[in-house]
Amino acid sequence: MKNIKLNKTVSYILTAALAFIVVCAAAFIFQFYVPVDSVKNEETVRVEIPAGTSTKKIASILKQKKLIRSEQLFYLNARFPLMTFRVTPYLIKSGVYTVKSSMSMSQILTLMESGQQEYIKILIPEGLTMGKIGEMLEEEKVCSSQHFINACKNLRLVNEYKIPAESFEGFLFPDTYFLTPGMDPETVVRLMVNNFISKVSDVDGFKDRSISDYYNTVVLASIVEREYRVPEEAPLIASVFKNRIEENTGLYSCATIEYIITEILGRPHPDVITYDDLKIDSPYNTYKWAGLTPGPISNPGLIALKAAANPPKTDYFYFTLTDSNKGTHTFSKSFSSHTQAGVKFKTKKAASSK
Repeated sequence: MKNIKLNKTVSYILTAALAFIVVCAAAFIFQFYVPVDSVKNEETVRVEIPAGTSTKKIASILKQKKLIRSEQLFYLNARFPLMTFRVTPYLIKSGVYTVKSSMSMSQILTLMESGQQEYIKILIPEGLTMGKIGEMLEEEKVCSSQHFINACKNLRLVNEYKIPAESFEGFLFPDTYFLTPGMDPETVVRLMVNNFISKVSDVDGFKDRSISDYYNTVVLASIVEREYRVPEEAPLIASVFKNRIEENTGLYSCATIEYIITEILGRPHPDVITYDDLKIDSPYNTYKWAGLTPGPISNPGLIALKAAANPPKTDYFYFTLTDSNKGTHTFSKSFSSHTQAGVKFKTKKAASSK
């Protein structure tokens, strides 16, 4: 009788233990596979995982944002993913993720291991300097402006691309980029420079040539970029500058003066260029020195690059804006014709303002 009672007691204990294990397993599976919210009530949450964040800290971040039920369970499944029959732990990548509260713990782990982050779409217009691009990147929280500029001036990186200059000014191709918050500035620079190299690889005057061979073309394109407003006039403006370079005369480009004022001297963009500005002692002052500037003054797009690489043969040595609404210029062969065109424009402008 005692043995029978003992066996029953053991049986009850084993049954209770088994029931406890089943309940724990069910709770474990529930927390792992069942999301915090239903699809109907889901919320979309932005989760930022900085580089070097521990798995425990990631679990804490997700718990605080009410995306998981248990920090401990998330950590255990990330490190020992037995429930998903994996042999290796989840390798969570840093970045910024868009997580829905209707996602299960396993789905969140899979997302963060995939590295499919939230991207920032940013359009870099033609003609910006690396400083202005840096400001845009900082405003969009991609990286700090100063860190971007430092990367642009990193001589190790510049030399790696065999660019005969002290920065990547001129080689940061204007385009639409999909970046991530807190992105490494050097990675951003490489992305833009590699894009530049790819874009010009099929352009006559660039293809099959090294960067050092076409560096001066980029310098010219950077000035053309800042001068033209109507695309079809870019080649004509390039031809004017080419003619002046061949005659060893100054380019007389106001864009170079603006570059000195804003990028070298760090002053606000001027409303007008004064005669005093034209006297600034700088190798970038094309009113004082003949030929090209020492380096690019902007980051040109394909229109200016193609114009600078293949300018048409013309007799033009001058151009002046004669329709501010359309942005078109009058091109002249002589200084007297250039002066007359300017006088006509000013007279017309004064008459229209009355």
